[in-house]
Amino acid sequence: MVSRTLVAGIDSSTQSCKVEVRDLRTGRLVRAGRAAHPPQKIIDPYEWWKALLLAVDRAGGLHDVSALSVSGQQHTPVFLDADGAVVCDSPLWNDNGSHPQVVALNDELGFREWIRRTGLPISLSDTVVKLRWLRDTDPDSARRTAAVAVVHDWLTWLLMGHGPGRADFSRLVTDRSEASGTGYWSGETGDYCTDLVQHAFGKQVILPRVLGPLDRAGVTGTGITGIPAGLPIGAGSGDNAAAALALRLQVGDAVMSLGTSGVVYSRSTRPVHDYSGVVCSYADATGDHLPLAATLNAARDLDAGIALLGCDYSELSALALQAPPGAGGLTMLPYFEGERTPDLPDATASLHGATLANFTRPNFARAVVEGMLASQVVMIDATRACGVPVNQLLLIGGAARSTAVQTVLAQIIDVPLLIPEPGEYVAIGAAAQAGGALTGTIPDWQPTVREVPATPTEAVIMNQHRAARSAMSYDASLTPA
Repeated sequence: MVSRTLVAGIDSSTQSCKVEVRDLRTGRLVRAGRAAHPPQKIIDPYEWWKALLLAVDRAGGLHDVSALSVSGQQHTPVFLDADGAVVCDSPLWNDNGSHPQVVALNDELGFREWIRRTGLPISLSDTVVKLRWLRDTDPDSARRTAAVAVVHDWLTWLLMGHGPGRADFSRLVTDRSEASGTGYWSGETGDYCTDLVQHAFGKQVILPRVLGPLDRAGVTGTGITGIPAGLPIGAGSGDNAAAALALRLQVGDAVMSLGTSGVVYSRSTRPVHDYSGVVCSYADATGDHLPLAATLNAARDLDAGIALLGCDYSELSALALQAPPGAGGLTMLPYFEGERTPDLPDATASLHGATLANFTRPNFARAVVEGMLASQVVMIDATRACGVPVNQLLLIGGAARSTAVQTVLAQIIDVPLLIPEPGEYVAIGAAAQAGGALTGTIPDWQPTVREVPATPTEAVIMNQHRAARSAMSYDASLTPA
């Protein structure tokens, strides 16, 4: 039997932790494990650590693995005291309780100033906003906070054997992609804007050292169940940067990811500054940049439709494809959880244009699919307005498997639509980073993709979406002062 080298990628996402062990030479999946995270939006960070260890166990352990790396949900902070212990529960990136702090920070410094300094039109997701939230809602915890990391940083630190009573903060590290999502890092300089931390939090804290794409974070510590000591650990990244790495994203490519949130991102050689407030200037896992826009509502829009219609995903897809483009004039704005793009934290979903003639099961199913996708296409338009080319679109995420989603999206966009084979692309990207930490080169694992047949553009879909948004006076939220 020919010996092989194995690497592990860990994806600590919003909903679960996935561990994948892959062959370094071919990228082939060898085995995997998964463990769920709690559904709450403010949780004990140790739930992520427990899920990681359980996922490792369910993957058969990492005793035969040569390197590993961690990717994870962006923005979500972990507050640490001087001894390395967790100070308090962490608000997830999608917890909208921090919207008053978004308003306050924009009022104090100016919406455009945050974009100028950091490339981010700050939203309730960003780490800097969570710092102000903690200062405002729990000043005692803020006072005891000595260091702030995000999820992948903290998990990497624990994997290296640090933590309560072993708080070597010089070993607390992150990467450019995670730093770029904090709201206190500059894509131009590659440095933290510590004055913004001071402004938001009222004091300075220790921040993770920013690693380069091929840097090692360190090696695994001793006494971790299922994980041997001494394994090289890659720099890791935010979830979207890891997926972009796995997809081998090039300039001119864009990705639409339809999961808990909807995300559109592309690759750029330079940071962007979108003063319309839609596109965030993140960094990627290669040394380039990853202009990105996000919605809070995506695949769960389909869940809402399924619950109301009493069907499953395949039936929803079939129903939607029975209806004409535009759903006979029925339009849904799917802001079930409030919204980030546009910035409407208190909004609810709304249905427009319903008549006795068009209020049918097929039209309703179609309106759900069209509403979800039209919200994402708005972000493609905003990306192009920043001077970032979008010449083809790759569609990933759980909702990407729906035939109706693929068909309707092809009717909205004006570029080729590519469907990569289903896979855990964040975990794949993390495994590729593990390979880079081991060998000094990111492995060339090429994804398998197919192209959706070209179809004429159905302008009625986006026209109805824009008309409904205008009727609700939502357009103003896309152009803050």
